[in-house]
Amino acid sequence: MKIPKTSLEQWAVLAAVVDEGGYAQAAAALHRSQPAVSYAVSRLQEALGIELLSIKGRKAVLTPNGDALLKRARSMLKDVDSLERLAKNLKGGWEAELRLVVDFAFPRDRLLAILGELKKICPETHLQLTAAVLSGAEDAIMDASADVVLTTRVPQTFLGDWLMDMPFTLVAHRDHPLLQLGRPLTMDDLAKHIQVVIRDSGRNPRDDGWLGSAIRWTVPSMDSALAVVRAGFAYAWLPEHVSAASLAEGTVVPLPVTAGATRKVPIYAVLVQPESAGPAARAAIELFQRHASAFENTLPN
Repeated sequence: MKIPKTSLEQWAVLAAVVDEGGYAQAAAALHRSQPAVSYAVSRLQEALGIELLSIKGRKAVLTPNGDALLKRARSMLKDVDSLERLAKNLKGGWEAELRLVVDFAFPRDRLLAILGELKKICPETHLQLTAAVLSGAEDAIMDASADVVLTTRVPQTFLGDWLMDMPFTLVAHRDHPLLQLGRPLTMDDLAKHIQVVIRDSGRNPRDDGWLGSAIRWTVPSMDSALAVVRAGFAYAWLPEHVSAASLAEGTVVPLPVTAGATRKVPIYAVLVQPESAGPAARAAIELFQRHASAFENTLPN
């Protein structure tokens, strides 16, 4: 077998320089001296015989050759990370840390029940829970920054288990001007009033559910959206588990649109790195499947 001229450590340093925007920033992120970072990149370029970085202003920028090579190197770095995580799981049994990213649409009471069961199953595993909105969950899958992700879309090249279809209802305060029209509402009617939407937490935001309103309010969470609706400022698409109590008390009511008063959003569970997934990650997937099935059975047909 031929011994490589370059090392994974050198490629990791190069990636850090690019991601952090410079040698000094990479040194801080890697907890190394700046000369050590510069030396690693210099040795990498010498071994390959081509220039990988150029300095533009104060920022280190990849050359075309560097960009092509680093893309391949990132794939190798991800494979090594997966390999090391697998070794760690094999050595210790349960994972030291379980990273969960859960889309806001998943019912909160079911999530809390699942977390409670996970606490009993793997009490020594540190749980890192992050809420995501729309494309934020997809980013966590693509970046492998989570072990288990609940998402409304599964990126290409990944596999996900369908959990449920979450019903969303278009709602407003019972005294909202739209309800004073006394007739089925059209898209033109809706476009004249404020719609409140949840801020997409991903790098490439989507406009899922936006109905083209001339004025759109963007808020950080479902609770914030519900509060805005209850105050009578706007209408919104809200999942049934969020709006149920307000609908039951009559403060919030469904909007009588001509069509499409409800929509269903699919939720999938993705085991991001199945080859190296530990028992805690697999237990989480099983719990999400079981609780989602139970929740589906409580929804009206």
